[in-house]
Amino acid sequence: MDTNGRLVAGSHNRNEFVLINADEIGRVTSVKELSGQICQICGDEIEFSADGEPFVACNECAFPICRPCYEYERREGNQSCPQCKTRFKRIKGSPRVDGDEDEDEFDDLDNEFDYNNGNERRDPHQIAESTHSTRGNIGRTSSGITNSSDLDAAAVNSEIPLLTYGQEDDTISADKHALIIPPFMSRGKRVHPMPFNDSSMTLPPRPMDPKKDLAVYGYGTVAWKERMEEWKKKQNNKLQVVKHQGEELDDPDLPKMDEGRQPLSRKLPISSSKINPYRMVIILRMVILGLFFHYRILHPVKDAYGLWLTSIICEIWFAVSWIFDQFPKWSPIERETYLDRLSLRYEKEGKPSELASVDVFVSTVDPLKEPPLITANTVLSILAADYPIDKVACYVSDDGAAMLTFEALSETSEFARKWVPFCKKFSIEPRAPEWYFAEKVDYLKDKVEPTFVRERRAMKREYEEFKVRINGLVAMAQKVPEEGWTMQDGTPWPGNNVRDHPGMIQVFLGQNGVKDIEGNELPHLIYVSREKRPGFDHHKKAGAMNSLIRVSAVISNAPYILNVDCDHYINNSKALREAMCFLMDPQAGKKICYVQFPQRFDGIDRHDRYSNRNVVFFDINMKGLDGIQGPIYVGTGCVFRRQALYGYDAPKKTKPPGKTCNCWPNWCCCFGSRKKTKSKKSKDANNKKKIKSREASTQIHALENIEEGIEGIDSEKSTLMPQIKFEKKFGQSPVFIASALLEEGGVPRGASSASLLKEAIHVISCGYEDKTEWGKEVGWIYGSVTEDILTGFKMHCHGWRSVYCIPKRPAFKGSAPINLSDRLHQVLRWALGSVEILLSRHCPIWYGYGCGLKPLERFSYINSVVYPLTSLPLLAYCTLPAVCLLTGKFIVPEISNYASLLFMGLFISIAATSILEMQWGKVGIDDLWRNEQFWVIGGVSSHFFALVQGLLKVLAGVSTNFTVTSKAADDGEFSELYLFKWTSLLIPPMTLMIINIIGVVVGISDAISNGYETWGPLFGRLFFAIWVIVHLYPFLKGFMGKQNRLPTIIIVWSILLASIFSLLWVRINPFLARGGIVLEVCGLDCN
Repeated sequence: MDTNGRLVAGSHNRNEFVLINADEIGRVTSVKELSGQICQICGDEIEFSADGEPFVACNECAFPICRPCYEYERREGNQSCPQCKTRFKRIKGSPRVDGDEDEDEFDDLDNEFDYNNGNERRDPHQIAESTHSTRGNIGRTSSGITNSSDLDAAAVNSEIPLLTYGQEDDTISADKHALIIPPFMSRGKRVHPMPFNDSSMTLPPRPMDPKKDLAVYGYGTVAWKERMEEWKKKQNNKLQVVKHQGEELDDPDLPKMDEGRQPLSRKLPISSSKINPYRMVIILRMVILGLFFHYRILHPVKDAYGLWLTSIICEIWFAVSWIFDQFPKWSPIERETYLDRLSLRYEKEGKPSELASVDVFVSTVDPLKEPPLITANTVLSILAADYPIDKVACYVSDDGAAMLTFEALSETSEFARKWVPFCKKFSIEPRAPEWYFAEKVDYLKDKVEPTFVRERRAMKREYEEFKVRINGLVAMAQKVPEEGWTMQDGTPWPGNNVRDHPGMIQVFLGQNGVKDIEGNELPHLIYVSREKRPGFDHHKKAGAMNSLIRVSAVISNAPYILNVDCDHYINNSKALREAMCFLMDPQAGKKICYVQFPQRFDGIDRHDRYSNRNVVFFDINMKGLDGIQGPIYVGTGCVFRRQALYGYDAPKKTKPPGKTCNCWPNWCCCFGSRKKTKSKKSKDANNKKKIKSREASTQIHALENIEEGIEGIDSEKSTLMPQIKFEKKFGQSPVFIASALLEEGGVPRGASSASLLKEAIHVISCGYEDKTEWGKEVGWIYGSVTEDILTGFKMHCHGWRSVYCIPKRPAFKGSAPINLSDRLHQVLRWALGSVEILLSRHCPIWYGYGCGLKPLERFSYINSVVYPLTSLPLLAYCTLPAVCLLTGKFIVPEISNYASLLFMGLFISIAATSILEMQWGKVGIDDLWRNEQFWVIGGVSSHFFALVQGLLKVLAGVSTNFTVTSKAADDGEFSELYLFKWTSLLIPPMTLMIINIIGVVVGISDAISNGYETWGPLFGRLFFAIWVIVHLYPFLKGFMGKQNRLPTIIIVWSILLASIFSLLWVRINPFLARGGIVLEVCGLDCN
């Protein structure tokens, strides 16, 4: 799509395009200038009848409406003209709808569905294609886009189509043919076939005789198997010639070399010496838990029944949540990739690369919170990735329509002309300049080029000047002019109103002959800001990602999509190749929906006080999920298969027939009767159609259309049904629908820039997703702030599997909030999203049964949405130690020897499980302990507030926000670690800390005053309280930080709540006898 370097802005609903940064002054161009008369509803052209007259929907006011919108309004809308409100009359050839009156001039039952207004009946495929061409003014071919006249000449006349495949049979007349184009004859495999004129097609069509057996023309026959065996033998002979004689055969059927034919990746199961003891300990822990609860339930504490019952309920919930978390880790695996085999298979010397194209999505909203310099580094690392330049397109979604982001990308595109060739010339890592120049390593290691030092110094100077320019833009953006921002040519910035602006597209790189300083091509860099209008729900990040899916399908339409946050740069330049080792594997790659990489972070202190690295989740839990159906999607660092995002089912493999014993005579019924065999065959026959209906293949969709025509439905109506179905699913963009039907991707050729610009603006309009399946079954799924979990869950429900890839060099690195308040708010947002999913129809507890989701995978998804509920028992359990110390009671009666063994066994099994997980997960004990500590800190604060906020939002419709306000900060390394911000999330853990410390002081004081006999029972209560304090220690350390910088408001609120709780407990102590003061007889004889 050639935009001549201009920013394209516009609104599909308002029928206008704004061309900015042109040679002339920015102007407003109507769609009418680009084409003929336009529809006032969808903006497409209005078709003409055979006599040259435009289509008229309303005879009263002649309001311009195209025929598809007229049909849609009659079928789905209010059936009246938008301008004069007169009810639409049925036009000849239109299907009947409720409310149509029988009128002589319009009633034409014989020709009710005749769109030609003539006696000649056209082919159903031709009618569907003509309708498709009229709406988009284009028709898809194998080589690009042609107009409808080309399609009319190539259409096949048929009333009831019959299946053919590439050859012609003279016994069948020409009007009984239905063409199905073989997949190798088009640019990409179609999910749904459409007739087109392909000049490269050399084979005549071959019809199918309905009197013959279908197997004669299909796969799986004996003759086909014999041909396949002969072909394999021929291939092996050629391979032997190449191996042993060293000859080069100029043959297109020449097989791959031995190394190139090998799998591109392999599984590395955990060694049995590690995994078998781990499984045994899990089973032993289950047994101990059963004995433990048996003892606890049968031995209540009668003088502290409330405390005992509360502790039992909490412990049961902890055990259930542990089961949901533990069993998905039953079969962990690791994976290994072979990049050399990938190159050998798809990058032959002297030929263009056959690696698949990748569209990279970068999302950003507010440049003041997400610094443009960070986004620029992410974009530069993408443009400099070790991947064919013509196969990469980077799309930056600016959901805040900020001119600062636009100008920063303009500067980035200019600097990329110098940075990309430097990276590829010297193979540096990482390829984000900020982190490359900040690395404290020997940058001369393994460098042998004499010019490297000189060019590196020059490049560092260029980058520093680039940083100064970006900082200047940021400083300028701090104060917005009253009249709003203005472009260089004097045009007002279209995004001055963040909540009301048109869609904007700017192609910075990849067109107009823009090359790097060495004269080489550069990857595409495209700026996109979707249209926003008041009154529309834009669905935040998920809506922005869906807009990128659609606009990228119109412009580049790569079969794979990489999604990264603006602060996650590519740390390993071969990350895309790592993902292709799985997705492009000819054997196992077809069922993979996405490849998830672990998140690694920069700028975190060595002790990782608040478990920001989340190592336990990424190195233990995700490896366990990879052994089941694949890891969950975590929102960034993930390479998707585009077809999986479109909501298609995973391809199904037909299982081979089960082995049967033929040693018994036919009359024998002891080991299976004939009835059973017949019933099994009939069951297989009934299930055959179900299996076929779920395959997203070209021939299945063709057969589906043929069945519709055979079942007695009017053929013209049946051919319109697929188009209507696709419009309801994907929206009313013929270009996007055509691209969505290409499994292998590819872009239309021969289309005018005007038509592509119109479609690109159309698909990012704010009302495009209305009455479609976007956000429900297609694209990123709406309904939760954690759209990543929902999106991955829906893919797994469709039968896809995902893969977890951990390269030796981390693929992506990002920044994480390292101070306490920001970290708690991050966890709050994640937990809130889980609560929203828990209370929605997509909850994995009840959604998706009978589909492709495996039971243990469902366990992991259930655990990912119910974990905020653990905050309630955790809060209660962390309060119990203080209550026990203040009252002198305990949740456990006097411990016997049997009970002591149970408690010891439980603690030992917990420790053994953790140790074995550290071994096979390669996680350090400090990471495991930090994760355990922050589980308690986040559970009693963020998870609890998320549960309350989620219940208020879903059940009562009340939205509550917990704001964060900066207070103070220090300069220097990790200064953000000591940055304190006021937030209500800090109150619960601080309160728990204070009351437990008070309880310890009171308990020890009481033991000192009452003598040594009370020290024995005190140890159990002290251990319980110290367990809570130790887990909250990072929280306390964060408070004390540097120079005890603790917000006064937190101390006041925590002391106040702790005092109220203590006084209230003293007042309503349920364990105090209610019979009044007990008088005892004095033991002294006063006489």
